[in-house]
Amino acid sequence: MSNHTLSHLDVLESESIHIMREVAAECKNPALLFSGGKDSIVMLRIAEKAFRPAKFPFPLVHVDTEHNFPEVIATRDKLAKDLGERLIVRSLEDSIKRGTIVIKNPDLPRNPFQSVTLLETIAEFGFDACMGGARRDEEKARAKERIFSFRDEFGQWDPKNQRPELWDTYNTRVHSGENIRVFPISNWTEMDIWQYIGREKLHIPSIYYAHEREIIRRNGMLVPISDLVQPKPGEKVEVATVRFRTVGDVTCTAPVESNARTVDEIIEETATTRITERGATRMDDQTSDASMELRKKEGYF
Repeated sequence: MSNHTLSHLDVLESESIHIMREVAAECKNPALLFSGGKDSIVMLRIAEKAFRPAKFPFPLVHVDTEHNFPEVIATRDKLAKDLGERLIVRSLEDSIKRGTIVIKNPDLPRNPFQSVTLLETIAEFGFDACMGGARRDEEKARAKERIFSFRDEFGQWDPKNQRPELWDTYNTRVHSGENIRVFPISNWTEMDIWQYIGREKLHIPSIYYAHEREIIRRNGMLVPISDLVQPKPGEKVEVATVRFRTVGDVTCTAPVESNARTVDEIIEETATTRITERGATRMDDQTSDASMELRKKEGYF
């Protein structure tokens, strides 16, 4: 009889592997959403453990805003190539050219418009399930999701009309045109993610670690200077030592001041912070208390 005791990471990993295998077994045409960010990289490792040495029974899919951090896109492409897995990329620029996305103010973040291109991609390939790396601790609207979260034929999410998941029993039945969003790491926390990255020695984009970067201080956040974001009159450009806790559109993702240059230092920093991951870093979540929930109801992941 083995005396081996599973760690909390072993338990979380086992649950996530089970969820991915359920998707592969029960859904006809699933996909794994993969951006190159830390959560999706953890999802990639879980998929390896669930299906290797066979190929993944689903493609990797990324909805690219074309305003992403280059370090993240480079990591996305490298990991997909190294694994030899199919990567499908669809761009907001294509939707803009088709006229299905109209951005009247070019200074607006592109993240909220991803839902249009995502729904177009789901329709193009006929995906009936999309797995993503959202976690319940990220933002309060995400905490309302089931692990298998039902979307209607319009791609919309109704938080009051979701299926029960008693005893980890998942209902995958959908009608034509409907789909399910699946969150295999829903029960993980930011701390769990970093501990897993350390344990598995995962390669992640360099901007997650402390580095020097030009920033401006705007509305209580550190806004990184880039070709897309420039200082307004009266704003002072500073060089600060920062890292990113989450990554998204360049125009709406803010770093935090930090000297954490290793995984262990990030774990120590995460253990003491009192600010939520997205609350400290995502400008697009600050416009309305319900902004994330409204976007999710419209089809946002």
